Amino acid sequence: MPVSPRLLKGGIVLIDPDTSQVQRIIALQYNPDSLSRTLQVQGASEGGERSEALRLKGPAVETINIEAEIDATDDMEEGNTTVGELGIHPQLAALETIIYASSAGLENNNTLAQSGTLEILPVETALVLFVFGKSRVLPVRLTDFSVTEEAFDPYLNPIRAKVSLVMRVLSVDDVGFNHKGGSLFMSYLQQKEGFRNKHQSGTLGTLGLTGIP
Repeated sequence: MPVSPRLLKGGIVLIDPDTSQVQRIIALQYNPDSLSRTLQVQGASEGGERSEALRLKGPAVETINIEAEIDATDDMEEGNTTVGELGIHPQLAALETIIYASSAGLENNNTLAQSGTLEILPVETALVLFVFGKSRVLPVRLTDFSVTEEAFDPYLNPIRAKVSLVMRVLSVDDVGFNHKGGSLFMSYLQQKEGFRNKHQSGTLGTLGLTGIP
């Protein structure tokens, strides 16, 4: 019998932006059936000089949209006590707290404000990486997050849900070249250029041309 290949999971990894230490790994229970991406060109502004028409101000702004499904059925059948008590609250919370400032950080800033500190920095979060195979390890910021809870246990804990994630890829324009997110973006861009170089170029004859007019 042939051995089936091991199915890789997509997911999210949270790392410390300074030390690159992994803080949390969130593997998607099921890989999404589809993944949509939009690329917004950063070209010269409308009405600019003619010399700017072919110039790019920076890397394209890439946005990724996925829908993930979470279902407690299998875990409940296997007797998972946490799922039996809480449903999929823990799985949802692992994703949702990515976009929350921590309670400790909020309390610390509140203490600073009450003590009269004039300049209080917003709470810094972990660097979020979207991982979808070894060819896509992307620094991202979650820009939109929605949850549809579809089924509940007798205690009204959700046991099935769909989560929609919209993520903006962070580039060197966002975090700089010296930031861990910047180096990961550059690796992603260079890998994309490597894929391009493996593409077999067509010919002008394929397009019905013998030369450029």
